[in-house]
Amino acid sequence: MKADKIPAMDISGTSDPFVKVCLLPDKKNKLETKVRRKTLNPQWNESLVFQNYPFEKISQRVLYLQMMDWDRFSRNDPIGEVFVQLNRVHLSSDPQTFTEPLAPCTATQKRGQLLISLMYVPLEGRLVLGIIKGSNLRAMDLNGSSDPYTKIWLHHRGQRTEKKKTAVKKNTLNPEFNEQFEFYIPMEKLKDYTLEVIVMDKDRIGRNECIGKVILGHKGSSLERQHWRDMISSPKLPSSQWHVLKLSKSN
Repeated sequence: MKADKIPAMDISGTSDPFVKVCLLPDKKNKLETKVRRKTLNPQWNESLVFQNYPFEKISQRVLYLQMMDWDRFSRNDPIGEVFVQLNRVHLSSDPQTFTEPLAPCTATQKRGQLLISLMYVPLEGRLVLGIIKGSNLRAMDLNGSSDPYTKIWLHHRGQRTEKKKTAVKKNTLNPEFNEQFEFYIPMEKLKDYTLEVIVMDKDRIGRNECIGKVILGHKGSSLERQHWRDMISSPKLPSSQWHVLKLSKSN
């Protein structure tokens, strides 16, 4: 609909903003608004329509909005981004209006996405982490592909305490892992733990490289923290969510 008080990207003290929208992890089907010239308070009032998404599929998607500054003579510059977890939105025929803060762009790193499942069984103190699949991973090898695997560290108050990893998937940017891992954490101590999920590129000669990571728990991003809260609020029910891979430092 509109934005307020966006950063000035041009020498004139204004911007020429437009918004690119996609449903992660699908980046091919991308929609854009019109450009609003020379303004820091743009109004679009546009409807962008994604079609042929069944409800069970759309509920796992993350709506990604990236605001860009249009430039006639050079590359468009990213202004900021918003992630909306669609399983948190009551999707119906009646439109909803809400405001989201614009965050600095991280997705421009284009590290890819990872579909993760979380489930917690309180009586057993059992946390089940599912590494389902990756999408659009960054190519780390000269042949334009990668050999990805996922490494998982359990952190207790900032200290690494337990390590697990998936099998390596050779020569792919869209790996299917479909592996589960179990950790035993008492309910009252969950707040002291985080999961660091790192997608790595296996290298036969030389050091394995980090493609990107996800931090699940109170030290993660807003979407990562929300997925953790969803796990706690719905015991014994698996909750699946796509996450954008980042190169943030370990916590």
